[in-house]
Amino acid sequence: MTFDAYRRQWLGNVRGDLLSGLVVALALIPEAIAFSIIAGVDPKIGLYASFSIAVVTAIAGGRPGMISAATAATAVLMVTLVADHGLQYLLATTVLAGLLQIVAGFARLGHLMRFVSRSVMTGFVNALAILIFLAQVPELVNVPWLTYPLVAAGLAIIYLFPYLTRAVPSPLVTIIVLTAVVMAMGWDVRTVGDMGELPDTLPVFLIPDIPFTFETLTIIFPYAAAVAVVGLLESLMTENIVDDLTDTKSDRNQECIGQGLANTATGFIGGMAGCAMIGQSIINIKSGGRGRLSCFVAGVFLLFMVVALGDVVARIPMAALVAIMIMVSIGTFSWSSIKQLRTHPRSSSIVMLATVAVVVYTHNLAIGVLVGVLLSGLFFAGKIAQLFRVSSTLSEDGRVRTYHVEGQLFFASAEDFMAAFDFKEAADRVIIDVSRAHIWDISSVAALDMAVLKFRRDGSEVEIKGMNEASETIVDRLGVHDKPGAMDKLMAH
Repeated sequence: MTFDAYRRQWLGNVRGDLLSGLVVALALIPEAIAFSIIAGVDPKIGLYASFSIAVVTAIAGGRPGMISAATAATAVLMVTLVADHGLQYLLATTVLAGLLQIVAGFARLGHLMRFVSRSVMTGFVNALAILIFLAQVPELVNVPWLTYPLVAAGLAIIYLFPYLTRAVPSPLVTIIVLTAVVMAMGWDVRTVGDMGELPDTLPVFLIPDIPFTFETLTIIFPYAAAVAVVGLLESLMTENIVDDLTDTKSDRNQECIGQGLANTATGFIGGMAGCAMIGQSIINIKSGGRGRLSCFVAGVFLLFMVVALGDVVARIPMAALVAIMIMVSIGTFSWSSIKQLRTHPRSSSIVMLATVAVVVYTHNLAIGVLVGVLLSGLFFAGKIAQLFRVSSTLSEDGRVRTYHVEGQLFFASAEDFMAAFDFKEAADRVIIDVSRAHIWDISSVAALDMAVLKFRRDGSEVEIKGMNEASETIVDRLGVHDKPGAMDKLMAH
């Protein structure tokens, strides 16, 4: 990327990024506190993390306009670690997870996202929308009755205010209006301050107080690896969504590096690990944020508000933030996917629904996406295998049998390939024509070897013709039918 392009990502939308950053900062505060509670640590751990991760990813990330901070996806992975070993091990795990993500970025693992199908993406988005909504339910149960009209009023402002003007983001107006009303009326409703005590000092650099031994590494490495994988997975999935919303392209490998640098830095200032946040990213985009400045401002505003304006921020009613998050869940869910269940292929619908079900059930995005990817792979393999066929012709003199192979020869079609041959036929010569086929893997090479050697064992002369360059390369490297002792190897197996 050129310096001018990087500069435009910072200064190309200053007004929109400043306003959207403020909205996101306010939405981040209760989330960061809630995620700290999930992980079993003090609220300031999540708040410091959200500040640090947002600022560093704004500078070093690969997706302008995407918001990264402390998240539930990573917090739930560290509950057992904190309970068993304490905060310092969590900080060390955060640093190690960041280093692993940096390695993943330099290894260009971000390109693995191309194997995530559209059905998995839709399932991921829908599951996240459901989880975002379910996370608001505790704020709507056993609360003062005033909470409900406040949430309704907040939703009304969010959806109706843009008809008056879009100069100011409607979520920001919602927060200001509801806070002013609650303070003026003196209503007793749940506020941000009820979530936990806000920090009143800036974070400081510290090295995790742990023994630097191999035993320590064996404790933190499994957690760090899980955090790194889940963090990158959620970040790259969110990156794809922001790409679609903004019709722009991002740098996946640079995002891996940016997330890694953010987590590494966060561990050294007393924060927990995090990643990209789909809810806040959508708030940012819908509020007009597009550049790196929006994420940077969100992090800086967050720290400024909790440290310098903590008393004011603590009085923001949770109803305002609940209304915003309900808007996010409604906007995130792919409503068209419900109608498409009737029109899309059944396999695509199953993948989407399975991804949603597993994510919602486990609250683990990585497991849900993994299940979706595996199902996509199985359905794809089955579909391609059905396009494979073998036909044959016999010469007029009955001495030459030619088998015409068409389609993709791989593990799923290898059995059909073998079943197509008549090894009992006593033809003098057998030609296997693969000019309209492609040989992909060791299973297909082994099937070809088996076919050739079985024919030769019965006295037939065998010729393979029409092999393309790629197929010839893998057969020459892995095949045994033309190598000494091939028949003995066949009999051995």
